[in-house]
Amino acid sequence: MQKTITKDNTETFINEEIDESYHSFTGAVEEALKKYAIPCKIKEFAKTGKITILDVCSGIGYNSAMAIDVALEENPECEIEVIGLEYDPKIIEKIQEVNPPIKFYQYYKEITAKNLQFKQGKVNVKIILGDARETCKELADKYFDAVFFDPFSPKKAPDMWQVDFFKEMYRVMKDNAIIATYSCARIVRDNMAAANLFYDDGPIVGRRGPGTIATKWLF
Repeated sequence: MQKTITKDNTETFINEEIDESYHSFTGAVEEALKKYAIPCKIKEFAKTGKITILDVCSGIGYNSAMAIDVALEENPECEIEVIGLEYDPKIIEKIQEVNPPIKFYQYYKEITAKNLQFKQGKVNVKIILGDARETCKELADKYFDAVFFDPFSPKKAPDMWQVDFFKEMYRVMKDNAIIATYSCARIVRDNMAAANLFYDDGPIVGRRGPGTIATKWLF
């Protein structure tokens, strides 16, 4: 994997087999905040005192680590559980090679391909290694407040954006949960709708088109 620096001066990697970056070149950390933590209303959920996050294709963990920062800033006593689904142990090992400006990320250094979970205060983080389309079936119904859906693009990894996978996301989402993704591709939105998710435009960050957010209820 080749390391690269994005426009917000933070690091990410290019998967040469897929020929795609793990984050937007416009800003890896900016993307974590503006495409996932904010639209999924992490701050608002943190006010309740407990939040559960599913990080699909978690990679080096920027999305969930940023969400933890946001939640703890709002409520330092918040109980936070993150479950990450990741296929490639090689990208998990790359956590040791990056130092993003995310306060909580220092604790992510405890994660390796052989040690896939840690606890820090009231925060629990666990990575489940394997094909996310299968490992998600181990998760409980209506468990998560927020889902960060971040596979490689529909063009490069079309199998990760199918109706059946979105149906699993629907199953594990609480009734008031929000799922967010960077893609606004028609096939993505059509497949979300087919899984009974109601979608809307997410934020525009570093590109012309918006991301997508979706819920179990109409906006």
